[in-house]
Amino acid sequence: MQQHYPTIVDQFYKFETEKKDLLFLSEPVNGVYRNFTWGEAGKEIRCMAGWLQSSGLKKGDRVAILSKNCAHWIMADLAIAMAGMVSVPLYPNITADAVREILLHSESKLIFVGKLDNPLDIRKGIPETITQVSFPFYFNEGCLSWNTLVEQTNPLKGLPQTDPNALCCIIYTSGTTGQPKGVMHRFHGISFAVYSFLKSNPPIENEVFFSYLPLCHVAEKMLVECGTIFTGSTVHFVESLNTFSKNLQHTRPTIFLAVPRIWEKMQEEILKKIPQKRLDLFLRIPVVSGLIQKAIHKKLGLGRCKYLYTGASPINPSVLEWFARLGLIIQEAYGMTENAALSHSNRRAFVKFGTVGQSYPGVEVKLGKDNEVLVKSEASMLGYYKEPELTAAMFEGEWLKTGDEGSIDADGFLTITGRIKDQFKTSKGKYIIPAQIESRVLTHPYISQACIVGAGMPAPLLLCTLSEKARIQEKPSILQHLQELLDKVNTQLEKHEQIARLIILHEEWTIDNGILTPTLKIKRKVIDTLFQQYYTAWYNLQHPVAFT
Repeated sequence: MQQHYPTIVDQFYKFETEKKDLLFLSEPVNGVYRNFTWGEAGKEIRCMAGWLQSSGLKKGDRVAILSKNCAHWIMADLAIAMAGMVSVPLYPNITADAVREILLHSESKLIFVGKLDNPLDIRKGIPETITQVSFPFYFNEGCLSWNTLVEQTNPLKGLPQTDPNALCCIIYTSGTTGQPKGVMHRFHGISFAVYSFLKSNPPIENEVFFSYLPLCHVAEKMLVECGTIFTGSTVHFVESLNTFSKNLQHTRPTIFLAVPRIWEKMQEEILKKIPQKRLDLFLRIPVVSGLIQKAIHKKLGLGRCKYLYTGASPINPSVLEWFARLGLIIQEAYGMTENAALSHSNRRAFVKFGTVGQSYPGVEVKLGKDNEVLVKSEASMLGYYKEPELTAAMFEGEWLKTGDEGSIDADGFLTITGRIKDQFKTSKGKYIIPAQIESRVLTHPYISQACIVGAGMPAPLLLCTLSEKARIQEKPSILQHLQELLDKVNTQLEKHEQIARLIILHEEWTIDNGILTPTLKIKRKVIDTLFQQYYTAWYNLQHPVAFT
């Protein structure tokens, strides 16, 4: 029998009353923090929920959110749920065509529009039939005003009940493997995932979260939005990438999640100020070591962090070991949109770098065909919206197929060894598992990003971009260092895996040029589309390491 858990709306009611005058949301706007207590946010949320119900929308209708992270993003999400409707969060940097595609596919009736870099361009994708409501602080012409609607509407009274088995949200995947798919989650699945996480990481209460990864991504939604609301905590937002460090130092979160690229950037910034040899020397001196660690923690804004997490894509164990020497234990976690990010994580008291940890309470795991990781829990999705065949293909009975290849040790720690769909065959008929090779390459201080390619080629190629440290070096020095890296890595690989050529690409891979997803994963299909025409010529180069 299904155990009952409070829904996200139930938890909001609880703290709206118990913590009425305490800080809930804090958002910097033009350098000034706009703060909302639980009571103040509750009034706006209840008024907006009341307006949604009076606007002609019906229970179960889809309502989209198109905005960067901000206080009203969370308020809108809660208002949608309180009104009995289904939220459809969108990435704030997708194209107008993608916005249109998702809005039409989800049959959204209304969209909240907020903080955007290019609102006029992206809003071209919103069909004229869909009502638009603009958040405060970010004026969007032609939209209804959130503030005006709140002022003109009476708040919902009492505690409107939410059916735990009702559809809560449709989260569209970020599209590393093709067109985005709408993952359907019910309220119970979201609550189950949160309470399972809390059992593994006690005590968590009165925490301070820092929100900067897209709230439409399942990891940020579950850890930051749900983590804040289910524990009666506080969330601070980033204003922009340029103010990231300043905002993080102001927030001083007690729980912090970063994708691997962020941790790597932090490492680079530290080493710019304290070269590795000098840092090693400081860390060997007991008294100085403690002072240096404390100073670095404070400079990063992580001085009072109890839990540090990494997820969304694999991280090199050497990065985790490096931070551990500074007294920062980063817990690698693993999950996917389809299971509300609930699968595995390392625990603070029991960490094995290079693994994604042990399964959460209530999560069963086994290895299927080709060592594919299969998981089962009450947090699994209802399915893909309007895609019964794709849904059926994702399940083996009640087991969710992750698409990841893995191994499990005697302590139950899971190691992800590759993405099954990323594997490819060379012209010799041998399989290549890119992730395993890339992880070896990314330990080098001159390599910033790496991608193994070469389906149908005699041998794989390595495409990479340079780190900031490498970019200030002369070309001959770079070529020598990377030749040594190539020779070293190839001695560690099977003959059919050995890299034929290392190609240095000039332009960094970013979200803006379409090569990275919003959570900074490489879109391998895009890499092939952009560069496949050059693979044969690069393979035939005389020198094994070359600039493009």
